[in-house]
Amino acid sequence: MIGKNAGVVWDSLEVLGENTAIRIAKNTKLKLNDVYAALGWLGREGKIFAFKKNSRVLYRLNV
Repeated sequence: MIGKNAGVVWDSLEVLGENTAIRIAKNTKLKLNDVYAALGWLGREGKIFAFKKNSRVLYRLNV
């Protein structure tokens, strides 16, 4: 299930660009915990980049 959700999160980031986990959850209709698990999966594979901007953590594709 985490792998499938990782694909959904990837698609969201590809279409909408960098975003917060909360925004990703709203855009994908996934639960926030599922988004974090998917982000962890993508991060472990080196497919996303996390960074801080104005005290918020944002995620973007690492391409």
